[in-house]
Amino acid sequence: MTDSDSDKVKRVLALDPLSRRQFLKRAGLAGAAIGFGGAIVGCGDSTTTTTAAEGTATSATTAVTVGEEMGREVKVGWVTMTTGPLASLSEPDDFLLAQAKAAVGDGLVINGKKHPITWVVKDSQSDSNRAAQVAGDLITGDQVDLMMTGMTPIVCNPVADQCEANGMPLVSYGAPWQAWFFGRNGDPAVGFEWAYHFFWGAEDMIAVYTGLWDMFETNKTVGVLWPNDPDGLAMADPVNGFPPVMGEMGYKIVDPGRYTNLTEDYSSIISQFKAENCEIVTGLMIAPDFPTFWSQAQQQGFNPKAVTMGRAILVRPDMEAVGDSGNGLCTEAWWASTHPFTSSLTGNTCMEQAKAWEDEKGTGYNGSLGLTGAAFEVAIDALKRTTDIDDPASIRDAVKATDLQTILGPINFSTGPVPNISKTPLVGGQWQQGGEWPWSLVVVNNDAYPSIPKSGELIPLGG
Repeated sequence: MTDSDSDKVKRVLALDPLSRRQFLKRAGLAGAAIGFGGAIVGCGDSTTTTTAAEGTATSATTAVTVGEEMGREVKVGWVTMTTGPLASLSEPDDFLLAQAKAAVGDGLVINGKKHPITWVVKDSQSDSNRAAQVAGDLITGDQVDLMMTGMTPIVCNPVADQCEANGMPLVSYGAPWQAWFFGRNGDPAVGFEWAYHFFWGAEDMIAVYTGLWDMFETNKTVGVLWPNDPDGLAMADPVNGFPPVMGEMGYKIVDPGRYTNLTEDYSSIISQFKAENCEIVTGLMIAPDFPTFWSQAQQQGFNPKAVTMGRAILVRPDMEAVGDSGNGLCTEAWWASTHPFTSSLTGNTCMEQAKAWEDEKGTGYNGSLGLTGAAFEVAIDALKRTTDIDDPASIRDAVKATDLQTILGPINFSTGPVPNISKTPLVGGQWQQGGEWPWSLVVVNNDAYPSIPKSGELIPLGG
């Protein structure tokens, strides 16, 4: 450090933390020789930095590699779901964060300088109000440069609203695009300025589910379980949701109305499904609710021929909660080990990524490996392409210009179908027992994306 730089540091130490942060950004000194950090309060919250010496997690400190031209520390905020009813979707978070830190090493070269990268992780507790609160904390308190968030509109929407209101670039993932875009009053003629989102849409889920139903011999009468939340309202929408397409395809809908998440008694709904001879059940339940419904359905002698359930049985931990009676349940598969993609960050194929998890954890993989993993790819790629790391608009422009082949497939926010959105592939999966692990999500229908191979054949519900 030069004498002039030393004098700058002495002056900045007398400033309050916010002024210190702003000064260091302008001076290009943040993280050059001293670390500014502190404890992040809240369940599951943490700050981790990739250091030049270790390339591993530390408590918000940085180090300089001799001979490198070092830039300031760059902070990425991440609002996820470490706890709460959606926590199973975040099972791979720590694994993926460790991979990202290893890939970044001692920093990213951004516009000619190497910048140490810090991830500041906040737990939304699977709650919208909490998600909005911690997003605000990351923006105004931690002074992050870029935000990531997922999954479901419960978390994604309030974080996106905070970023839009505060001029914070955002990479969002894991909520059907209609629920994210229209659920936030998006105008297709205008779009949003700061928030960008990748995932599939209701139309993709409808195509996958009807494709799965057509594989079963049924009377085409469908009992629906759509909750009173942003996801459920999007799926039940009479214009853009399931009902119009189901009607056109000859399916009869039995809709008991929007129910409340964490309902404990589904007896009246089950009775209605039985009375109207529903041979198919579909819905968008949260993970704690489906085992309750399914157990009560069996107790009351309701045995549909096909069940396609979103959200509640997407990942392995949720199927473990359902138990053996779930053999043959179907859901959408937004990522599986047999997908034909490769990570731009680690170089792993989908099969290699799943095996890396299974070797380390000793259990079957979780589909969030692909979805959340792609978010790290997009965020790091955007930072690499940023021309002025001290200008949020420059980071935003780099996110907007994303055109990247990821472990989830291609992500390009210019492809629509509305501004700020990149759609990702979706195929039909079925949970089956009897493989290498107690549960395997087998791709049994790939009509919408033939380039994603099937990995098995459909079995009857119940095995």
